[in-house]
Amino acid sequence: MTIGFVAIARPTFDLAFASEFAEAALATLVDEGADVVGTSDLATTDADVDDLARAWADRAIDALVVVQATFADSTLAAAAARTTDAAVVLWGTPEPRTGHRLRRNSLCGINLAAFRLANDGRDYRYVYADPADPDLGRMLDLALSTPIAVSEPAAAAAGQLDSTSDIPGELAAARIGVIGRHPDGFEPCGFDAELTRETTGVIIEQIALDELFDVAGSIDHTELDAITADLEARMDLGELERASIEPSVRLHAGLHVICEEKKWSAVATRCWPECFTEFGGAACTAQGLLTTLGIPAQCEADAYGAITALMLQRAAGTVAFTADLVDIDPVTNTAVVWHCGLAPFDMAAPDVRPRGTVHSNRELPLVSEFVLAAGTVTIARLSQSRGSIRLALGRAEMLDAPRPFSGTAGTLRFDRPVREVLETVMVEGLEHHYSFAYGDAVDELRSVAASLSLQVVDL
Repeated sequence: MTIGFVAIARPTFDLAFASEFAEAALATLVDEGADVVGTSDLATTDADVDDLARAWADRAIDALVVVQATFADSTLAAAAARTTDAAVVLWGTPEPRTGHRLRRNSLCGINLAAFRLANDGRDYRYVYADPADPDLGRMLDLALSTPIAVSEPAAAAAGQLDSTSDIPGELAAARIGVIGRHPDGFEPCGFDAELTRETTGVIIEQIALDELFDVAGSIDHTELDAITADLEARMDLGELERASIEPSVRLHAGLHVICEEKKWSAVATRCWPECFTEFGGAACTAQGLLTTLGIPAQCEADAYGAITALMLQRAAGTVAFTADLVDIDPVTNTAVVWHCGLAPFDMAAPDVRPRGTVHSNRELPLVSEFVLAAGTVTIARLSQSRGSIRLALGRAEMLDAPRPFSGTAGTLRFDRPVREVLETVMVEGLEHHYSFAYGDAVDELRSVAASLSLQVVDL
C-alpha cells in the first residue's frame, strides 16, 4: 500500500514535542510495511502542506495519513485533503496528563478536522493512539482499509417538560450575542442565523469586535477596582501585577455592559488573536466571571456553544462551561475536558483556590487555573455536523482526580465506554466544543430535543 504522509502543527504549541510524534508515526508506518511518500517535517502553513504534497503529486497513493502533531485549525487538514482524492486518515495521539501545559492537544485537532471533512463530504477515517501502542497495527489496518459507517442517530424520545420549566419557550425569547467573526478554520463556531431561529427560536445578533474594545476601553476605574477586588477575594493572583490584568478586567466589564444593554442571554466572543494582540489580555477569566453571573460566555465566537450552554444552564439549574475533549484513555476508561482558563469559579473543586495566571500559549493574563469539582455532569452540544442541526447528549462523572493539564480541566468517566464516545465524536464529525453542567439533566434535554424536533446523538 502506498501512503502519502504529512504532519501538521501550529507554532503556538510545543513543536519539539510535535516532531517526536511525527517522526515516530512515520517510522511506524514504514515498519508496518507501507510504502510511505512524504517526510516528518512539520507543516505549519498551507504553503508548507503544498510543498510537502509534491512528494505524492505524481503517485497513485491509496490513502493520505494526516498526523495531527499538535492542534491546528481545520485549514491545514483541509489543505492536505485537497492534494488527493484518496481517503484521509486523521491520526491523533494522547499525551501525558502532567498537570502542566497541554503541549499538543492532538485529539481536539482531529476532532475539528473531522467536522470539516464530514461537512465537505470527504472520505476520512481516524486513528487515536500513541505510535508505541501495541494495538496500533490493527487500528491502522482498519483505518486504511475501511470507510467509516455513519449510523442514523436515534430520534429524541417524546416526553413532557416539567410544568415549571419551558426551555423551548425560553429559547424562543432569547437573544444570543456574537462579537466578531469566528477564527478561520473553526467552522463549528459559524452559524446560520435564519436557520437557527427557525430551529430553536433563538435570535442571534452579531457586532464587531471593535465595539467590545471601545466599550471595554471606556470603563471607569472605579468599576475596574471593584472587579479587581472581587477577583482578589475569589482567586490567588500571585505575582501578577494588577496593571497586567487590567485588559482582562476591562473585557469582562465591557462584555457585561454590552450584554445588559442588548439583553443578551448568552454571548460568544472572538477571543483570539485580537484580544491578545490588539487589546493586550486574555478573555478567559473575563468570560468565566460573566458565566458566573448567569450569562454563559463562550470563546472563539462559538454561537452554538452559547446556545448549548444556555440550554444546559436552564435544564440543570447550574452554570455551564464549554470545553475541548483533549484526551481519552481506554485503559482507565476516562477522558479529559479542558480549556485555557474560562471555567466559572463555581466549578472549582471545593478544596481548591483558583489561581490567576497567564495563557499557556500567548503568555498574557488573565486565565483561571483550577481542577473541576467531582460530581455528575451532563454534557451536550447543539450540533451542525453532517448538514443538520442535532443535539449530542451524554452523562458522565467528573472524578476526584488531580488537574490533568494547566488551565481549567477535569477528568471524567462517561456512562458509555470512552472508546465508544470517541467513535461517535469522530464518525459523526461532531464539533470540538462540548458544554457541560453539574447535575443530571439528560432526560429533560431529551424532552427539549423532542419539542424542537431535533435528533439526539448519544455520547
